[in-house]
Parts: sequence; C-alpha cells; structure tokens
Amino acid sequence: MSLLEPFRDLPVKTFETTWRSPANIAFVKYWGKKGHQIPANPSLSLTLKECVTQTKTTFTPSENLEVELFLGGDRKDAFGVKIKNYLHSLEAELPFIKNLHVKIDTSNTFPHGAGIASSASGLSAFALCFTDYLHAQSGQTDESLFFKRASFLSRLASGSACRSVYGGFVTWGESELADSTDEYAHPFEVHPELKYLRDSVLVISAEEKNVSSRAGHDRMKEHAFAQARFVQAKQNFTDTVVALKMGDMDRVGEILENEALSLHAMMMTSPESFTLLRPNTLAAIEMVRTFRRETNLPLYFTLDAGPNLHLIYPEVFRSKIQTFIQHELTPFVVRVIDDERGEGPVKC
Repeated sequence: MSLLEPFRDLPVKTFETTWRSPANIAFVKYWGKKGHQIPANPSLSLTLKECVTQTKTTFTPSENLEVELFLGGDRKDAFGVKIKNYLHSLEAELPFIKNLHVKIDTSNTFPHGAGIASSASGLSAFALCFTDYLHAQSGQTDESLFFKRASFLSRLASGSACRSVYGGFVTWGESELADSTDEYAHPFEVHPELKYLRDSVLVISAEEKNVSSRAGHDRMKEHAFAQARFVQAKQNFTDTVVALKMGDMDRVGEILENEALSLHAMMMTSPESFTLLRPNTLAAIEMVRTFRRETNLPLYFTLDAGPNLHLIYPEVFRSKIQTFIQHELTPFVVRVIDDERGEGPVKC
C-alpha cells in the first residue's frame, strides 16, 4: 500500500505548523537519477546542526490550489510555483490538494542556493509541515511512520531532502544494507569514535550558483562517464559503510575527498560543461592537504554542488583545527559556519 493511501479522502481544514529542518552533507554523493526522483546510486550523509531552515506553513480551504511563499520576509513567486508544481504532482494520490491554499514563511541560517544543501533543508521542512497536516487531519500518531512519510514526501521534492528528516548519519538508496530502499532514507549507526564529527563550512561564495543541482542531475543522462561514476559511487558507499562502522577516519576521509572531486569532475566533463569551483576553493584545498601532511591530523574536505568547502574532522581535534582555520583559511572565505552532527528536525 502507498504511504499516502490513508489520506486520500481527507477533508480540507485549516491547520498551521512550524518545523525546523537541517541541511546535510553527503559523504557519498547522489548525482544522477532514474525514473521519478530515484537515485542512480545509494548515498550517505551527515545531518548538520546549525545550517537549518525554519518553515511556518498555513493550510486553508480554497476553490483552487494556491501557494504563497515568503523567504526571509520577501515574497518569492518562483519558489512558490515550484511548491505548487510539487503539490500538483501529488494530486493523483491526494485529490484534496486541489482545494488547498498554502502560505509558507521560511528562512535559512545560511546562504540560499550557494551549494550548502538549502534545497534539502527547505524542502524537507515543508514536507514535514505537510506530513504534520496529513497526520493531524487523520488522527495518526505513529512517530516512526510519520518520519518515514516525511522522508518519502521530501524525496519527491528534492532527493537529498529525504536524508534531512533524520539526525546523524543517514543512508538513502537500494544497497546491501538491510531494509534499504530508493523510496525514503534510513538512519545509520556508526562507530562511537566517529559519531560526533564536526563540519566547519568555509563559505567561499554566498552567491547563488549559476547551474542548479536539478539541471546538473539532468546532464548526467547523456554523460559519457555516467555509468563509471555510478559504479564508483556504489563501491565508495560500501567502503564508507565499513569504514564508519570500524571507526577508520582516515579511510572515511580518503573516500570523502574522492567523492567530492568526482562530483565536480562530472560537472566539468558533462554535456554543457560547467564549473562551480572558485580559485579560493582550490587554494583552501591545497592548504588543508598541506596541514594534514604536516600535522598528521585527520582533517578532510568535501564539497556539495557549489564552491563552498566542508571541513570534516572528529570533535577531539576541534581546538587545533579551528585555530588553523582561523589563522590560515579566513582570508579565502566570506564566512565560516562552525557546524557539527545534528539530531534532526524539530517541531517549533
């Protein structure tokens, strides 16, 4: 049975709710789709704590589906259209949607559209609000099923958003792990020594990127290296799962950097090639490599689909590594977001 079947004939009522949902940083990337929002390979991510989106959503009855969206207090019609199209795509299973008026007030603690997974936090926050509406109108109280549905609905809006519904390490996509599926994400337990990793986000540029992640995924369809990339990602997923369970930070870091550079290599060699890296991104990467070589400390980098660098390291080395960041890397950035493992979304 579909996860949405119990809500097919819901009455349309007024309801207001607010959720705060985090971004996540993928250790093993998902880049390329098959079918409707189905990943071409499994992915694995760490949910963050400080990079979050807070979204208040008000649902009211209406003759037609209408969506108003405000980001940081400013009306954003283009974003509103995206949410409206997303809700339209659910009408076959949830016919009552055509009689909803949806008002969304949302804000981020970090730059939007700059490659720090604002779509993951923003769309998961809205999906959580919508799931809250469904459960409130139907009287359902099963918490585990609530988050499974929220992850499912998040995935239909933005693939990586399905991972933001859970805290800590999260996997998504069919794999050798038990109960894995392409439909929604699962939390994943790791070795105690790697449970509390930090992520210092070097904001190299806060400007909105010129090629969206959705467009980048589409270009994988005709990419000459797509199949090789999917094979690589599946192997990296398997190896990362093993390394995280064993507490092998060096192996995790090695794959982390390989995944980041492979992702951007796909962009630079895709049909209609594009580059999201900036000169300061490359300069910071070289300084991180030099620091690691000279100190033997487990500091590793990764990137999402943007120019901004995520520096991943165990909590125990926080003081020394943050001193390095402050003294050596701040000339290359506009801002540093000191982040860490988060425990997932919260209802406000």
